Amino acid sequence: MASRPSIGLPKLSRRSRVLLIIAAVIILILLVGARLLDTYVNWLWFGEVGFRSVFTTQILTRIGLFFAVAVFVGGLLAISLIIAYRTRPVFVPVSGADDPLARYRSTVVQRIRLFGIGLPVVVGLIAGWSGQGDWQKIQLVLHSVPFGQTDPEFGIDIGFYAFKLPFYEWLIGWFYVGLVIAFLGAVATHYLFGGIRLAGRGGQLSGPARVHLSTVAGLFVLVYAVDYFFDRYTLLWSSRNEQFTGASYTDLNAVMPAKLILMSIAIFCAIAFFVGAFLRNLQLPAIALVLLVLSGLLVGAAWPAVLDQFSVKPNANEKEAKSIDRNLNATKQAFGLTDDKITVDDYRTNAATTTDKEIRNDTGTIPNVRLLDPSILSPTFNQKEARANFYGFPDKLDIDRYTVDDGNGGKIEQEYIVAAREMKSSGLTDQQNNWVNKYMVYTHGNGFVAAPANKIDRAPATEGDTAQGGYPIFTVSDLNAINNKLHMDIPVTEPRIYFGELPAEYAIVGGTAGQAPGEYDTPQDRSYLYKGSGGVAVDGLFNRLVFAAYWGERNILFNQGISDGSKIIYNRDPRDRVTKVAPWLTVDTDPYPAVVNGRILWIVDGYTTLDNYPYAQSTSLGQVTTDSLAGVPRQQDRKIGYIRNSVKATVDAYDGTVTLYGIDEQDPVLKAWSSVFPNTVKPNSAVPAELRSHFRYPEDLFKVQRDLLAKYHVKTPQEFFSAQTFWDVPSDPTKEGGLDPQGNAPKQPPYYVLAQAPGQKQPTFQVTSALNSLKQQFLASWISVSSEPGSYGHFTVLQLPTEGDTIPGPIQVQNQFRTTDAFTKDRTLFQNSGTDIQYGNLLTLPVGGGLLYIEPIYLKQKDVNAFPQLARVLVAYKNKVGFAPTLDKALDGVFGPGSGQNTTKPGDTSGTTSTNTSTNTTSTGQPPPNTGGGTPELNAAISDITAAIGKLHTAQQSGSLADIGKAIEDLDAATKKYDSAKAAASSSSAAPPPSTQQSAP
Repeated sequence: MASRPSIGLPKLSRRSRVLLIIAAVIILILLVGARLLDTYVNWLWFGEVGFRSVFTTQILTRIGLFFAVAVFVGGLLAISLIIAYRTRPVFVPVSGADDPLARYRSTVVQRIRLFGIGLPVVVGLIAGWSGQGDWQKIQLVLHSVPFGQTDPEFGIDIGFYAFKLPFYEWLIGWFYVGLVIAFLGAVATHYLFGGIRLAGRGGQLSGPARVHLSTVAGLFVLVYAVDYFFDRYTLLWSSRNEQFTGASYTDLNAVMPAKLILMSIAIFCAIAFFVGAFLRNLQLPAIALVLLVLSGLLVGAAWPAVLDQFSVKPNANEKEAKSIDRNLNATKQAFGLTDDKITVDDYRTNAATTTDKEIRNDTGTIPNVRLLDPSILSPTFNQKEARANFYGFPDKLDIDRYTVDDGNGGKIEQEYIVAAREMKSSGLTDQQNNWVNKYMVYTHGNGFVAAPANKIDRAPATEGDTAQGGYPIFTVSDLNAINNKLHMDIPVTEPRIYFGELPAEYAIVGGTAGQAPGEYDTPQDRSYLYKGSGGVAVDGLFNRLVFAAYWGERNILFNQGISDGSKIIYNRDPRDRVTKVAPWLTVDTDPYPAVVNGRILWIVDGYTTLDNYPYAQSTSLGQVTTDSLAGVPRQQDRKIGYIRNSVKATVDAYDGTVTLYGIDEQDPVLKAWSSVFPNTVKPNSAVPAELRSHFRYPEDLFKVQRDLLAKYHVKTPQEFFSAQTFWDVPSDPTKEGGLDPQGNAPKQPPYYVLAQAPGQKQPTFQVTSALNSLKQQFLASWISVSSEPGSYGHFTVLQLPTEGDTIPGPIQVQNQFRTTDAFTKDRTLFQNSGTDIQYGNLLTLPVGGGLLYIEPIYLKQKDVNAFPQLARVLVAYKNKVGFAPTLDKALDGVFGPGSGQNTTKPGDTSGTTSTNTSTNTTSTGQPPPNTGGGTPELNAAISDITAAIGKLHTAQQSGSLADIGKAIEDLDAATKKYDSAKAAASSSSAAPPPSTQQSAP
């Protein structure tokens, strides 16, 4: 046959080639330069925190994986192109004078090395870049460890499914990709050079092309057979049955045998392709391929569907019993809900007989009832204890406990609402908010602020009473307390906070005195220079240039205050720091500050998770951990089938030091990752005792387990299948829409409390939740998990009566609250045009054989600078409701006079030395109130003065002379009251009143 003369493309001029090269270099710099910049900045940061081995392990694994995948995929394509090119026909047939392929063929021939080498290289680079992100699978298969438990179907150790099977599936996937790309490259090359011709009836295929394409297709089908083999194992987390995860009856008796049949057919089909390649007959592989497709439809799809529809579903309770039993056992094991970790109590005996005597004699729960809601009081903390516009607290405060003096020479465990006073750069004024101030002057927070969770400064005001109360009693540990040698209930030796949840993305600290602008430390010291070990040096030109490019900020390069000893601190959020040094962990959404040995540490809970534990229930992490709690980030909505709180991490608030402690050393996933990154996780025995005393059972883990325990408390497959005894997580009735049982209101969050649950000998710190009966509004159970070191992680489940005399659930109780005459009357007064009512956390507490509901009610003025104050307390037991300004009066209203005698009374400072140690004024201009250290009468007088000053400020803003006059009268009365109380108090307990000087109206 004739061959059409080749027609080449026009050659580029030298100038054009130079311009193209320059453009390619610029694009390469833009693509690679940013990546290299990120890599170098991360390398510096990992060196700062002492986890550079984590970074280098990741980088080396990614690089090795990149080249392995690139060589594999690009190599297969290159081999395929070489074979196709070298076996092309000697005479290239043309379809006519205007053959459209001639021009492209000529171009390829003229630049054969460009296409033969460049194309595989480009494809390999793209594949390598896609594959390097799966470095965790490679490391886990290389460091896999046995679980010591086997699956119930194949009898294989769980470690195979956790560590090895994901790698095998990943490998099969890349074989698919490589063979498909090689096949497409072969088809294109053979077509371009005449090995494949579409002209004529059915087209023509040259012998070499047939052998080549049949061989590649045969390899693809052979990989398909291997895939069928491993698919059998993935059936152990099948979602065919909506009730449970795991291989169902249909999977075991239809799909699994079908996988073996299809695997055998695929092997036969692959052999047919190999044989057909050399027999010059494509009928055999075509027949085999049709057989494979038909078998997939009939055996792999139709037969399981028929069996499921006509045999399994009509008899599902019997057919699925075996699979449900496996699911029950695996889920309890995978999520830490085994019988040895749960104590179940049939809480029915005394549920209807609680008396005032039992309430009066309770010394474990009633005195510790938490009245302060950490999700509401952030504005109160900000207004009363921020002390400056550039300090602040998170939207959601935290709860912890401390052992403090009880005022009688002994020690007590006290529950606190806690927060770190952080630098809040968003609070800077326009005048303050320049680059130097934001990143070099206002660099750190100051102090640890706490308030006893069961105490308020004084009783809230009642009708006709103008005194203000219902505020927390703050105890502050900050620089002022240290400098003035004031007593601190929670002693802190280093109160500066450079790492937290609120600071700016980076800060430049330290440097040479006289050159550096100095950091704001206290109103008396504005020239502090950071002395900690945290941060990366930026006193050299190269690093300054690097960080200027990284942050896109030229001031880093040209600012003259950056001098010898200057450092840049970044990745300042505790969660971000832990995530970077332990990328294999899923971190809890709510880190919390704790004072340990005088230093403020952020405690972050870390989870090891799997999504492929055989028969374990697949759970949506994001969905089950989302509730009405605001002010915290949300977990990624991904499926998990295994979780352990294997790691507790701490981040030092001053120098950013990250420490990982392995608290569940039996976790195989933790063992595997500890082998990947040796010496990065400290053993459980290395946890200091004081730090361990502040460990909380993490909220996100509890939410996952609570959701599962609502179903997986049952014992038999029949009970699980009927779902009659399932529980529900109730919606939060204190939020909008929460009173509608059919609505989509967010779920009620769990609550941390210091209480004495049934069976406990003393109060313990625990996380609790009440659960309703399925689709009902009465309680079915109460769940608690201990946070105490001796019993950490142990569940207590109180099963409640679901027939006869049931206990009302949260929605029913909230409805009782809101329809009570006393509440309805006060609500009319509260909910006026200038006031908002806020419902606090609805606590459910087992007391005296029954369940007691307690809910604080807060009021907040509709003003930008207003903050909530406790106004009333609601108490409910059975069908009785108590509503009063204080907890003791509310209990008296339910159980009779004297029932609340053991409650902690307003103004009670036993166990607490309340201080206001800051000397600067608040952002609203009013002087800091002094709330403690003296008698209750003195504290009440101080609160009256503070309230009067607040009223005077409000009156001055409104411009009403009558209101200003009334406010001045109230201030004068409060001052006289203070003088009387001060004269009656001993000199040791007296406290100076806040300044009452005001500007003239």
